[in-house]
Amino acid sequence: STIAEQRLAIEEVFGPAGTELAKEVFAAGEDLDVIVSCLVRFLEPRAPSEVTLGETMSEVVELMLADPSLGRVDDLAARLGASTRQVQRLFARYVGATPKFVIQRARVQLAAEAARRHDTDWARLAAELGYSDQAHLTRSFTAEVGTSPAAYRKQLEG
Repeated sequence: STIAEQRLAIEEVFGPAGTELAKEVFAAGEDLDVIVSCLVRFLEPRAPSEVTLGETMSEVVELMLADPSLGRVDDLAARLGASTRQVQRLFARYVGATPKFVIQRARVQLAAEAARRHDTDWARLAAELGYSDQAHLTRSFTAEVGTSPAAYRKQLEG
């Protein structure tokens, strides 16, 4: 969370070793195999050897993206057997965003996936995703995506 939402030069995060990595990656041009090899060689020794709480938090985020019934932070906390405040602190430290933000983003992503289908029942989807009604879903979707679900579907078709 200390570096979330920031643009940092690689040397600010990794020091001189990061500068050398950047040189290697840029020298590789567009050769993705070389770029991936450079990144793996650089990051592998820096990776934790055991499963970390950060990795567990990645699994929690995946769960949130997959399970629309987790529509509130309290729901997530109950599923994890933790307090709401504990979940908020873990998200601040390991995700760099609040659980509420991730839940809202996940709901909009699920709605965007539904927009790809022509038979979407928006009122039913709104209820499934925990919105109070279809208008609430539409407002949230439009705020995130910049267009209504119907307009988004038309853009996909065009």
